[in-house]
Amino acid sequence: MSFKKILFFSAITFYAMACGNAQQNQNSDPSEHIATNIQGSVKYKQYMVEGRRLYTQYCSNCHQPDGGGLGKVYPPINKSDFIDNNFEESICIIKNGRQGEITVNGITYNQPMMPIPGLTDLEIAEISTFIYNNWGRDKGLIPVKGVQDILSKCTNK
Repeated sequence: MSFKKILFFSAITFYAMACGNAQQNQNSDPSEHIATNIQGSVKYKQYMVEGRRLYTQYCSNCHQPDGGGLGKVYPPINKSDFIDNNFEESICIIKNGRQGEITVNGITYNQPMMPIPGLTDLEIAEISTFIYNNWGRDKGLIPVKGVQDILSKCTNK
C-alpha cells in the first residue's frame, strides 16, 4: 500500500472517530464523563492513590474510612443509592457542599456538608474516581474534563 493511501485511510479513520466523539458528547448521559477501559493504566492508578489520600483527608472524618457514614448524622457513601443515582450532583457536592435534607438509602439526613472550594478540578476527579471505583462500584477513571463540564453546570455554585 502506498504512503498516500495509508495517509488517506488514516485521515478518514481520524475524521470518523472525531465525528463519533462529537456525536457522543451531545448525549447528556453521565457516563460520558467516565473514561472506560483504562482501569489498569498508570493514570487510573495515580487517580486511585491520590483519590484515597484526598478522601481520607477531606471526607473520611464524616463519611468514615469505609464509606459507611456516621449513624444518622452523616450519610454513607458506601452502598449509597444517592451516590449511585446522582453522579453529577455528587461531584457538585464535593466542591460546593450541600445544605438541607438529603435522603440516602431511605434515611433522611440534615447535617450540612461544608464546601471545599480549595479543591482543584483534578483533585475532585481523583476523589470521584476513588469513590466510584470502591465499595462495589467499577465506573472507571473520571477525567478532569468531565469534572470541569459537570462543575460548570452546578446549580449550587
